[in-house]
Amino acid sequence: MSVNDHLSDLLSRITNATLRRKEEVTAPFTKLTMAVGEVLVREKYIQSVDQKNDGKSRKLVLRLRYVDGNPSITGLGRVSKPGVGIYVRSGRIPLVLGGKGLVIISTSKGVMSGSQARKKRLGGEVICKVW
Repeated sequence: MSVNDHLSDLLSRITNATLRRKEEVTAPFTKLTMAVGEVLVREKYIQSVDQKNDGKSRKLVLRLRYVDGNPSITGLGRVSKPGVGIYVRSGRIPLVLGGKGLVIISTSKGVMSGSQARKKRLGGEVICKVW
Protein backbone atom coordinates (compact mmCIF):
# COMPACT_ATOMS: atom_id res chain seq x y z
CA MET A 1 0.00 0.00 0.00
CA SER A 2 1.32 3.42 -0.91
CA VAL A 3 0.58 6.28 1.45
CA ASN A 4 1.05 9.90 0.40
CA ASP A 5 0.68 11.43 3.85
CA HIS A 6 2.58 9.28 6.35
CA LEU A 7 1.86 11.56 9.31
CA SER A 8 -1.93 11.46 8.87
CA ASP A 9 -1.63 7.69 8.48
CA LEU A 10 0.32 7.48 11.76
CA LEU A 11 -2.22 9.63 13.62
CA SER A 12 -5.10 7.50 12.32
CA ARG A 13 -3.33 4.30 13.35
CA ILE A 14 -2.73 5.64 16.87
CA THR A 15 -6.36 6.74 17.19
CA ASN A 16 -7.67 3.36 16.00
CA ALA A 17 -5.28 1.45 18.27
CA THR A 18 -6.28 3.42 21.37
CA LEU A 19 -9.96 2.79 20.61
CA ARG A 20 -9.21 -0.95 20.41
CA ARG A 21 -6.91 -0.84 23.49
CA LYS A 22 -3.92 -2.17 21.52
CA GLU A 23 -0.47 -2.22 23.11
CA GLU A 24 1.52 -1.50 19.93
CA VAL A 25 1.10 0.37 16.66
CA THR A 26 3.22 -0.17 13.56
CA ALA A 27 3.45 2.37 10.76
CA PRO A 28 5.74 3.14 7.82
CA PHE A 29 8.99 4.78 8.94
CA THR A 30 9.89 8.33 7.92
CA LYS A 31 12.10 10.88 9.66
CA LEU A 32 9.04 13.02 10.42
CA THR A 33 6.99 10.19 11.95
CA MET A 34 10.00 9.14 14.04
CA ALA A 35 10.47 12.74 15.26
CA VAL A 36 6.76 13.01 16.16
CA GLY A 37 7.00 9.69 18.01
CA GLU A 38 10.01 10.94 19.97
CA VAL A 39 8.09 14.08 21.01
CA LEU A 40 5.17 11.89 22.16
CA VAL A 41 7.58 9.80 24.26
CA ARG A 42 9.25 12.90 25.74
CA GLU A 43 5.85 14.34 26.68
CA LYS A 44 4.74 10.96 28.13
CA TYR A 45 1.84 10.33 25.74
CA ILE A 46 3.34 6.98 24.63
CA GLN A 47 5.82 4.58 26.26
CA SER A 48 8.39 4.12 23.50
CA VAL A 49 9.12 4.44 19.81
CA ASP A 50 11.46 2.12 17.88
CA GLN A 51 12.30 1.33 14.31
CA LYS A 52 12.29 -2.20 12.88
CA ASN A 53 13.81 -3.35 9.63
CA ASP A 54 12.02 -6.35 8.12
CA GLY A 55 14.27 -6.70 5.07
CA LYS A 56 12.39 -4.70 2.46
CA SER A 57 11.10 -1.77 4.48
CA ARG A 58 11.54 0.02 7.79
CA LYS A 59 8.67 0.18 10.23
CA LEU A 60 7.97 2.45 13.16
CA VAL A 61 6.77 0.64 16.30
CA LEU A 62 5.02 2.70 18.99
CA ARG A 63 4.17 1.24 22.40
CA LEU A 64 1.08 3.02 23.67
CA ARG A 65 0.68 4.26 27.23
CA TYR A 66 -2.36 3.58 29.40
CA VAL A 67 -3.06 5.06 32.84
CA ASP A 68 -5.56 3.08 34.96
CA GLY A 69 -6.78 1.34 31.81
CA ASN A 70 -7.42 4.61 29.96
CA PRO A 71 -5.24 5.72 27.03
CA SER A 72 -2.98 8.73 27.59
CA ILE A 73 -3.98 9.95 24.12
CA THR A 74 -7.68 10.70 23.90
CA GLY A 75 -7.52 12.66 20.66
CA LEU A 76 -5.25 13.60 17.78
CA GLY A 77 -5.72 16.16 15.05
CA ARG A 78 -3.68 17.10 12.00
CA VAL A 79 -3.29 20.86 11.61
CA SER A 80 -1.03 21.37 8.57
CA LYS A 81 -1.92 19.27 5.59
CA PRO A 82 0.31 18.42 2.60
CA GLY A 83 -1.13 21.21 0.43
CA VAL A 84 -1.78 23.78 3.16
CA GLY A 85 0.88 24.50 5.75
CA ILE A 86 -0.06 26.43 8.89
CA TYR A 87 2.89 28.50 10.15
CA VAL A 88 3.10 30.47 13.39
CA ARG A 89 5.56 32.73 15.20
CA SER A 90 6.74 31.73 18.66
CA GLY A 91 4.33 34.11 20.38
CA ARG A 92 1.35 32.71 18.47
CA ILE A 93 1.83 28.99 19.14
CA PRO A 94 -1.65 27.70 20.04
CA LEU A 95 -2.57 26.04 23.32
CA VAL A 96 -4.54 22.79 23.22
CA LEU A 97 -7.30 22.49 25.84
CA GLY A 98 -5.97 25.48 27.75
CA GLY A 99 -2.47 24.01 27.98
CA LYS A 100 -3.51 20.48 28.99
CA GLY A 101 -2.86 19.13 25.50
CA LEU A 102 0.15 19.25 23.22
CA VAL A 103 0.89 20.91 19.91
CA ILE A 104 3.79 19.57 17.81
CA ILE A 105 5.76 22.09 15.74
CA SER A 106 8.34 21.59 12.99
CA THR A 107 10.94 24.33 13.51
CA SER A 108 14.28 25.18 11.95
CA LYS A 109 15.88 23.37 14.94
CA GLY A 110 13.80 20.20 14.53
CA VAL A 111 10.43 18.82 15.55
CA MET A 112 9.42 19.73 19.11
CA SER A 113 6.49 20.44 21.37
CA GLY A 114 4.88 23.86 21.38
CA SER A 115 6.13 24.58 24.91
CA GLN A 116 9.72 23.80 23.91
CA ALA A 117 9.40 26.03 20.83
CA ARG A 118 8.04 28.87 23.00
CA LYS A 119 10.97 28.56 25.43
CA LYS A 120 13.47 28.60 22.55
CA ARG A 121 11.53 31.43 20.87
CA LEU A 122 11.09 29.46 17.65
CA GLY A 123 8.16 29.50 15.28
CA GLY A 124 7.42 26.99 12.58
CA GLU A 125 4.82 24.74 11.00
CA VAL A 126 2.10 23.44 13.32
CA ILE A 127 2.01 19.72 12.54
CA CYS A 128 -0.63 18.31 14.86
CA LYS A 129 -2.46 18.58 18.17
CA VAL A 130 -2.61 15.85 20.83
CA TRP A 131 -4.87 15.68 23.86
